[in-house]
Amino acid sequence: MVISQEERIAHIGKRARELWEREGLMPDREKACWDKAVEEFESGKLTAGRKQAGADATSHTADAKH
Repeated sequence: MVISQEERIAHIGKRARELWEREGLMPDREKACWDKAVEEFESGKLTAGRKQAGADATSHTADAKH
């Protein structure tokens, strides 16, 4: 499945937000969570349209500041 750059950023941003919330929204962990989400996406662990194991049930949109 080929996705656009906008879709890629959206999926990574959503996962990064989930990870960051799990870590208590600590400002010093925001970039690390973004990097982890990128790693998951690029390794195939995070794919478009598939909910991640351990992700919370709420849907959030992360600010794509990275």
